Amino acid sequence: MANPLLQHYIRLTEFLGQTLGPDYEIALHDMTDKNRSIVAIANGYISGREVGAPLTNIALKILMDRSYHTQDYRLHYRGVSASGRTLRSSTFFIKDGEKLIGMLCINFDDSRYREVGLSIQRLCHPDRFVQNELGGSSLPLVSLSQTAPETESFHNSIDAVASDAVNRELARLGVDADRLTPEERIEIITALEAGGIFLLKGAVKDVADALHCSQASVYRYLSQVKKDE
Repeated sequence: MANPLLQHYIRLTEFLGQTLGPDYEIALHDMTDKNRSIVAIANGYISGREVGAPLTNIALKILMDRSYHTQDYRLHYRGVSASGRTLRSSTFFIKDGEKLIGMLCINFDDSRYREVGLSIQRLCHPDRFVQNELGGSSLPLVSLSQTAPETESFHNSIDAVASDAVNRELARLGVDADRLTPEERIEIITALEAGGIFLLKGAVKDVADALHCSQASVYRYLSQVKKDE
């Protein structure tokens, strides 16, 4: 760990994990190593991550847009757990002056409480009403803040982060990687650059694999994007 200030947060991570309970994941990120940023984690089974996991897509985007300069934290945005459950995520920015040195993230899995709520509704209403009006197997999600409308994805490896980012862009464009035009590749690379994917070492290779093209092509597209900017 490069910054000694983060040492104080390692014990806090463990403390919060035990205090808040098994439905809360607490993750501490060190910004000096984006590829292996998690230096402490409590209840990591919630997102499926371990110590040494890389930054998420949301964390990379925060680095790119530098929103931490005007905010001390970001509250109640949407994440997705390893099992596909929706999480309520919040991040506290750990700063040394104006420099971002770490992030303390809390991811809450409320699925158990929603199931309890649904069981209570079934005591009050016929099952058909619950199925038709309350969504069946789950209650309506709590409205989350629109500060970060993009969903946060959690992965243990760089290639998974890069592949997920590419797949998001392919889905957004409604195209297949094997049938991309040069213009579509540039559009995807532009979005990936803005999202901070290339802050991760080795991401160029993983992006090239996901786009079914050479690393040289990705570098060429990146050069074009930066030139246009």
